[in-house]
Amino acid sequence: MRDILSDLSDAMSDPDPVRRAQIQMKRPLPKRFYKAVSTDEVEEGHRILLDGRPVRTPGKKLLAVPAKPIADRLVAEWDGQGEEIDPAKMPVTRLVNTAVDGVSENFDAVFDEIVRFAGTDMLCYRADSPAGLVERQREGWDPVIRWVADTRGARFILVEGVMHQEQPAPAIEAFSKALAAFRDPLALACLHTVTTLTGSALLALALAEGVIDADRAWTLAHVDEDWQIEHWGTDEEAFHRRALRRAEMDVAAAVLAEIPR
Repeated sequence: MRDILSDLSDAMSDPDPVRRAQIQMKRPLPKRFYKAVSTDEVEEGHRILLDGRPVRTPGKKLLAVPAKPIADRLVAEWDGQGEEIDPAKMPVTRLVNTAVDGVSENFDAVFDEIVRFAGTDMLCYRADSPAGLVERQREGWDPVIRWVADTRGARFILVEGVMHQEQPAPAIEAFSKALAAFRDPLALACLHTVTTLTGSALLALALAEGVIDADRAWTLAHVDEDWQIEHWGTDEEAFHRRALRRAEMDVAAAVLAEIPR
């Protein structure tokens, strides 16, 4: 079983959903080798069992999560496989593998990367024209900027254009302090996923804190893109890529909401 999971590791862990799909298309899917999927509770958390045997990550670690609802999601993924095991239909498993194998071993590096993202956050860089886009950014993004300033003491500087603006050290420190509330590797993996998919660590934090939901976070992350689509349209490939990215974010947001704090 572990060898099969290792063979799937590349397809299940690549951060680009389109790249993952391409990898999966190039290789035959392994046959399903188990009948029953279950879960039990051990010291590491809620683990997944296939025919009574614990599942291991590609890194040979126990596939275990901190909450039963998340374990139930994993059970549903593994139980939902047909005659073959299709990684494209296992987004929660992929996310947990990333947390267990990657984030837990590099926690500080992942944490620091999210903090660095906040230093160049999309919400701080505003258009100077056209007027409609300027207003849409202001209406959508300003409430998040005010929230993080008023409740977390992180006061970010807003600029027009794309020229880099160094953010005040106290703002970055305040953001880092707020992010430190999410010290679980799986929570941090979820936050990192949302940050990279939206382009905003501030949106990720607001989502984690329950200030906005996944729909609102996605809408705010695509203010500029939606403006362009409204005026210039889109193509099928871009639409497909966006749908895959949205599915990734929905999974991360759902799992994040189920992690005990």
